[in-house]
Amino acid sequence: MAIRLMIADDHQVVRSGLMCLLEGSEVEVVAEAADGNQAVEKVREVQPDVVLMDVRMPEADGLEALEKIREEQPDTRVIMLSTYDNPTYIARSVALGAYDFLSKECTRAELLNSIQRTAEGRKSEAGSAMDRVVNAMRKRPVPSEDMPTLTRREHQVLRHLALGLSNREIGRSLEISVETVKEHVQNVLRKLNVGDRTEAAVWAVRRGMA
Repeated sequence: MAIRLMIADDHQVVRSGLMCLLEGSEVEVVAEAADGNQAVEKVREVQPDVVLMDVRMPEADGLEALEKIREEQPDTRVIMLSTYDNPTYIARSVALGAYDFLSKECTRAELLNSIQRTAEGRKSEAGSAMDRVVNAMRKRPVPSEDMPTLTRREHQVLRHLALGLSNREIGRSLEISVETVKEHVQNVLRKLNVGDRTEAAVWAVRRGMA
């Protein structure tokens, strides 16, 4: 049975190029969208198995659309697509429920492999950019002389801050409430003796936490 795919990208040439790459495969392109709002509407209409969605689009961007799609159509799986191999984009995609994150420079084999894996409910491949970010978000802290005494959860929150995630995205990623995230953030700021989350993120990045 063919995998029913929707492509969301604001550039017609990109959508056409992706459809050409998929010709002769078991993937059937059932819809296209040119912005995030249109992507959400099209998913409601056609209910594809997989959505291949650009991160940066007008109106609502791909990450906003991802969040709405995952809320409204949890059985529809989403692969994020970007020109930029940006750890923040990848981390936000992970937190909001994407199954994979592909570069627009990927090969046909990589594209088909990702779509097939996602349709089967399997997430990013070991060693991929998304897998590396997921591991960074989860890995245990490495003690150092100037490291304050943070709990394991506070370390996780700090890593997420360093990757640019909002409180809501951190909550989704760690499966805790936004209020709990806020408490952890305040504890982290106090223990690091910094004034805001930006300073905390800079502190973490300088120590290789993201």
